[in-house]
Amino acid sequence: MSHEKKRSAEALTDWATRCLESQGATCGVAQAMAKHLVAGDLMGFRTHGLLRLRYNLQALAKGATKASGQPRVAQERAAIALWDADLLSGLYVLPQAIEKAIAMARDYGTGTVIVRRTQHVAALAVYLEQATAAGMLIQMMCSTPAQQVVAPFGAKSASFSPNPFAIGVPTTSDPVLLDMSLSMTAAGKVRTAIAEGKQLPYPALITAEGDYSCDPNTFVAEPASVLASLGGEALGYKGTGLNLFSEFWTLALSDYGRADAQAADGDANTVWLQVVDPSALMAEGAFERQAQQLVAAVRQATPITPAQPIRLPGEGALSKRRQQLQTGIEYSAATWRQLEWCAEFCDEPLP
Repeated sequence: MSHEKKRSAEALTDWATRCLESQGATCGVAQAMAKHLVAGDLMGFRTHGLLRLRYNLQALAKGATKASGQPRVAQERAAIALWDADLLSGLYVLPQAIEKAIAMARDYGTGTVIVRRTQHVAALAVYLEQATAAGMLIQMMCSTPAQQVVAPFGAKSASFSPNPFAIGVPTTSDPVLLDMSLSMTAAGKVRTAIAEGKQLPYPALITAEGDYSCDPNTFVAEPASVLASLGGEALGYKGTGLNLFSEFWTLALSDYGRADAQAADGDANTVWLQVVDPSALMAEGAFERQAQQLVAAVRQATPITPAQPIRLPGEGALSKRRQQLQTGIEYSAATWRQLEWCAEFCDEPLP
């Protein structure tokens, strides 16, 4: 990473907002999109931060992302709803969906919102604290109806999209924040490895010949490799089950599956999210105390390597955010080139 490419989160958010507004996004939409992209960088989710600004600018310019509006409520009962975002940005729609689920949970103990046809949501991790700060648990799953790049176990062709899964849990200290892919890696990480001329750290791809590979260039070869389900060559049947679980809960439950997806949907996502209010089941603060005991048990486990203590999900991301809020966000040369493209495209000089 180059120290010459450090910038403050505030300056980058303001700059990205202006870029998005220049392509037609209303102020509220642009601010939400910029905020959550920069939040991804702050937490270390580099492939789902401002690296995706170029995609969002081009989608706005082409009309593939709606620049204004509100999601439509397709179906609703007291504690569950189905929204159709009509290609509004997920960066703008998901915080609203979580707010709705929190309100449901306050009344009924739980709230579920499924959002279909929302443009790419980026990192699920950046949304979790909206619920945990309200003292609630949250879980999220995401899929992409128009995309198939993940193979089921035993196959060399794709059936699934690269489906992320995330949970947020309040404790008496920092929340536990888990954001993971149900494939061996995310497609964005493969593209980043190509841009940086690096090999993947483990065999995450399956070539057209059926071989497991660390070579990211096979992903753009002809015929292209596909992503392996989580678990890889030995245990990929577990990831296959989890991917199917994710797509039942997102694509099937939204009534917008692969047969319904349009070519224009591109990277548009379907998201299932559920919030639980533990105070519906116990005294205020009791869940956080119980959760903290579970966290303590993980921390007290004896590490295999004493110099590498056990880390909790989200611990590294929260530490990185605290550091980068003080020192600025660092960008690789490859990512900075993408931001320079955005600056020229929008005639908005980088800060």
